[in-house]
Amino acid sequence: MEGRALTDKELMFEVKDGDLDKLGVLFERHHRALYSFLLRLTGSVEAAEDILQEVFLRLLKYRHTYRGDSEFVVWMFRIARNARADHFRKNRLASSDDQEEELVSTNLSPDDEVEKSQTFDLVHAALNKLGADDREVLLLSRFHEIKYKEIAEMLGCLEGTVKARVHRATKRLRDAFYQLSGERA
Repeated sequence: MEGRALTDKELMFEVKDGDLDKLGVLFERHHRALYSFLLRLTGSVEAAEDILQEVFLRLLKYRHTYRGDSEFVVWMFRIARNARADHFRKNRLASSDDQEEELVSTNLSPDDEVEKSQTFDLVHAALNKLGADDREVLLLSRFHEIKYKEIAEMLGCLEGTVKARVHRATKRLRDAFYQLSGERA
């Protein structure tokens, strides 16, 4: 194993076997993407941070249940979905208007930066107009590039169902975007 990085599955099996330091490696690999997912899903910085912390606590707490039947990220996102549901059930929070900070590219002109920022804001607003289920499948499939098969496993449905949900959610996102921008599709 010298010379190559351990896979997520290998790391999680080591965590399961008691090497708890390996959870730190998994955290470093996945916390940004998971935080981004949770932020977009909840619309709240505070909720996303709380749920992120809860996810990694649950990974530690339920490490003995990890079987490695699917990709680690599928298991992790399933735990994140449950933690999010529990968080909102427990706290009965409404989504806030907190927004994720956008990384600014130095390669764009000021006019292009403004246009990019406006487009980002419109997409973000359109995404927030969608229902939680639509937002979730789009975030998983488009922003985090998780395969339909893995999303179906996460959601406990057929792959074809996920494809149909993504297709409908994409159409709703496009409609919401055009409605907000005042443009026509």
